[in-house]
Amino acid sequence: MIAAMPTHYKGRPRERRALDSFIKLNRAVDSLAARLQPGLAQAGLTSGQLAVLEALLHRGPMSQRELGQKLLRSSPNMTTVIDNLERTGLLRRRRGGKDRRVALVSLTSAGRRRIERAFPAHARRIADLLAALSADEQDELGRLCKKLGLAAAGRG
Repeated sequence: MIAAMPTHYKGRPRERRALDSFIKLNRAVDSLAARLQPGLAQAGLTSGQLAVLEALLHRGPMSQRELGQKLLRSSPNMTTVIDNLERTGLLRRRRGGKDRRVALVSLTSAGRRRIERAFPAHARRIADLLAALSADEQDELGRLCKKLGLAAAGRG
């Protein structure tokens, strides 16, 4: 295991504490993502593709813009991910309704089968990784992350 390296920044204590926490948060996310990646690769998906398919599975069809907002992804990133999923036949775009500029994105039957097969194993891997924390610690982590995310978005 690589030893965690705290910040060496010589600023104010408030800044050093925040940087140290930020470094730990990023390293934890990177470590978890690295452990989840092989399972995603085995399912033939990237993390971005899994996120899109999962959102469509659990939320139903939505516009590309709505998907980007829900997943906190940029418009160019969403376009790339959706183009790739559409090319492989896992989702489709349909224009229509009042504003023909808006395309509704939905799962195809192949996309539904893929995410219904891939997501339970992904969820189990996440549960296994987060088992390093107690249930109460997981709840607290979730609460703190939500608070931090809302504050960063200007809504907290």
